[in-house]
Amino acid sequence: MKRVSFLAFAIGILAACGSPAQKEEADKSQEVKENTTETTIADTLIKEGETHFKNMRMLTNGGDNAEAYWSFDDSKLVMQVTNPEWGLECDQIYYFDWRNDDLMNEMPNLVSTGKGRTTCSYFMPGDSTIVYASTHLADSACPPVPERRDGKYVWPIYPSFDIFVADLDGNIVAQLTDEEGYDAEATVSPKGDKIVFTSMRSGDLELYTCDIDGSNVKQITDELGYDGGAFFSPDGSKLIFRASRPTTEEEIKEYKDLLAQGLVQPTNMELFICNADGSNLRQLTDLGQANWCPFFHPSGEKIIFASNHTSKRGFPFNLYMINTDGSDLKQITYDDTFDAFPVFSNDGKQLVFSSNRNNGGTRETNLFVVDWVE
Repeated sequence: MKRVSFLAFAIGILAACGSPAQKEEADKSQEVKENTTETTIADTLIKEGETHFKNMRMLTNGGDNAEAYWSFDDSKLVMQVTNPEWGLECDQIYYFDWRNDDLMNEMPNLVSTGKGRTTCSYFMPGDSTIVYASTHLADSACPPVPERRDGKYVWPIYPSFDIFVADLDGNIVAQLTDEEGYDAEATVSPKGDKIVFTSMRSGDLELYTCDIDGSNVKQITDELGYDGGAFFSPDGSKLIFRASRPTTEEEIKEYKDLLAQGLVQPTNMELFICNADGSNLRQLTDLGQANWCPFFHPSGEKIIFASNHTSKRGFPFNLYMINTDGSDLKQITYDDTFDAFPVFSNDGKQLVFSSNRNNGGTRETNLFVVDWVE
C-alpha cells in the first residue's frame, strides 16, 4: 500500500489529473449546462473500452492523492496526500465528503499529525475514527527516500512506522502497535471486528490480524517474502493481498540483503488469497511483473487489482478483474499511464481509484470516482 514510491517506479512519469471539462456557455439554461458538462466529463475521462464505468468524476486536483477508502456509510473517503503546495513533502492523511459539489475548491480535513510520514488510512466502525500508520513518534521530519539499488527500484520499510487511531479532529485516541520495527498497512474488516496489517516483528514481512482495539494479535502468513496490502472480503471471511515469493538462491539472498537495509523490491509481486485465519492459502495470479492493490468485488467472488503484466517498460498500469478461483481475467481500464488503488463502496455502487489521466502532462496523481456498471 505504499503509494508515492510505487508511482515513481511505476511510471517514473507519474502524471496526474487536471481540471474538469469546460462548462457550457452562460446563456444556456442551468439544466442544459449540467447535462452537457456531465457528458463532456464522461467522454473526456472514461477511456474507450471502459464499459464498467459511468459518470466519472475527478475528486482531487493537484499533488499526489491515492489510497482512498470509504467510510462504513459510504459518505466519506479517507486518503493520503503529498502536495508541496500545501506544505506537504511526504504523505499525510485527509478525509472529505466525496459528494461535495465544490470539493475541488476546498481543502479536505487533515486527520494525521502533519509530522513524519503516514500511510494506509482506513475508517473504523462508527465512522468517527480513522486508523493509519505514522513515523511521527521517531521524527517529525519526513524520513529519507532511498535511492535505487543496482539500478533497481526499492521501497523503504521504515522501522518507525506504528499504527494509530485518530478522531476526525486529528486527535490520536489510541496507539495499536509499539513493537520494534515496521507496523503498517492496516485495513478493517467490513464486519467491524478485525484489523489486518503487515509487520516485521517475526523478522520477515508477514500479515497479522488483531481485534479492533489492537488486542488478540495473530500471525496469518509465514512464508519468506513481502506480504502486504491486505483487505478483507465483504463478509470478513477471507483476505486478499500482494506478495513477493523469492525462490532461487539468488532471489532469496537479494531479498534478505535488501530487507536487512529496510528495503524491498516491489517489481515482482503476485496476488494471494486465504481465509481470515490464514488457512487455505493459495496463489491467485501468475502473471509476472507487479500485480498489487487488490480489492474484493462486492459479490466476494471477484478481485479487482492493478497490474503492469502486459507492459514492456514497467508502465502503464491498468485495472483488471479476476475470479477468486483464478479464472476469467478481464481488463477494466485502458489508460496509457497509471490506474491503481481500486476500492468499491460498501454498497457496491461506486468505485474510487487513483489515476494519472487528465493530468495535463504533469506527474500528479488524483482520485476519481465512477458509477460501477456490471
